[in-house]
Amino acid sequence: MTPAASEPALSPLDRYFGLTASGSTLGREARAALATFLTMSYILFVNPEILGKAIQVPNAFAQLLFATAAAAAIGSIVMGVVARYPFALAPGMGVNAYFAYTVVLGQGIAWQTALGAVFIGGLIFMVLSFGGVRQAIVNAMPTSLKYATSAGIGMFLAIIGLKNAGVVVASPATFVTLGHLTAPSVLVAVFGLLVTGALLIRRFPGAILVGIVGATLAAIVFKAPVYFGPDGMVPFQGIQGGIVQAPVWPRDLFLAMDLRGALGLGLVGIVFTFLFIDIFDTAGTLIGLSAKAGYLDEKGQLPRANEAFVSDSAAIMAGAALGTSTTTAYIESAAGVEAGGRTGLTAIFVGILFLLALFLWPLAGAVPGAATAPALILVGAMMMTHVPRIRWDDYEEAIPSFLCMAAMPFTFSIANGISFGIVSYVLLKLLSGRFKGLHWILVVLAALLVARYIWLGE
Repeated sequence: MTPAASEPALSPLDRYFGLTASGSTLGREARAALATFLTMSYILFVNPEILGKAIQVPNAFAQLLFATAAAAAIGSIVMGVVARYPFALAPGMGVNAYFAYTVVLGQGIAWQTALGAVFIGGLIFMVLSFGGVRQAIVNAMPTSLKYATSAGIGMFLAIIGLKNAGVVVASPATFVTLGHLTAPSVLVAVFGLLVTGALLIRRFPGAILVGIVGATLAAIVFKAPVYFGPDGMVPFQGIQGGIVQAPVWPRDLFLAMDLRGALGLGLVGIVFTFLFIDIFDTAGTLIGLSAKAGYLDEKGQLPRANEAFVSDSAAIMAGAALGTSTTTAYIESAAGVEAGGRTGLTAIFVGILFLLALFLWPLAGAVPGAATAPALILVGAMMMTHVPRIRWDDYEEAIPSFLCMAAMPFTFSIANGISFGIVSYVLLKLLSGRFKGLHWILVVLAALLVARYIWLGE
């Protein structure tokens, strides 16, 4: 009997997702999914709040909550099944504010037309994905920028966590400053940080999830005012109306997008902006998470990148059809990766949790931002592991890498960070006369990015 014949037969599920090959288990994938879901579940409430300013329909919040959860479920499940990566998707923060405040309220464009622009942008993403253009862009990026992207996302996660905890607050004099360290949100976050950190040091399985649950229980038991109320932060008010509540079908939003209006010449700039944000947000997130999870091959390239980009594109179009702004890969997926998620099953489980949230969403509301803040901070620290691989003694790598890393937290944008890295890399190569290794795609891309920022500045 050969050694191969003595090996236990793998189930079709295991073979397709590579559970055994990745050293994971079904239980670990489920725990990782729960960590990811809890870390990003805030989008269920924040996205309807933002889009509701611009989308004026009856019972807008409930309809938008359905659209948000359904878009996240569809996007995550498609990513898990097609690309087989543990990356969850949901309507993106930042682009939802651009949709509501700039496009609809600022420029006076009908929200139906704006949704049409989102859908068209997703269709263009799909075409570019099938044509291999998006993968070619990612492959053309130097390895140093890919490592810098991972580290920059880590810093971005950390500042989001520090902000959610109240450790970092806005300041008119210095932009940001130290918050009140005795504030309830800070104390809850510090408790969660210490619990999670100690468990991580001891290599405890599910440390991040235990930390989130522990901090949530502490906030509830000690009646800490860390929950959003109509007049400010309040203690946990209990679950109003029961744990199970019927979802509200988005009858005023579903297929309400105006494709004909979005095809007008005046909407070209808006479609391009949606295109720009998604290409670089998604590419940056996938690169950063893949570097952390060890998916990048010896050439620094991501296997099945086309499948991942196609999944993202499909999620955008599905989200627009449901009535929400651009759906994209979430950096909070890093919490699930750190919790052990290694296959597409993690993303599928996250999608299922979002479907359950349509009925059990009050439970997600019991987890305050202060409880998930430690997960973001600690995962941010863990994503710095690839920084030593950047050749800091080589300035043509060091300078663009640093600009890429610094711009993400300081401009609060993954897209800006990657853009700063690409443009500076190309310009420094050209100005120093060191053309070797400079891919023509990067040159074209840098020119388009410069034109885009000039256009945006005007």
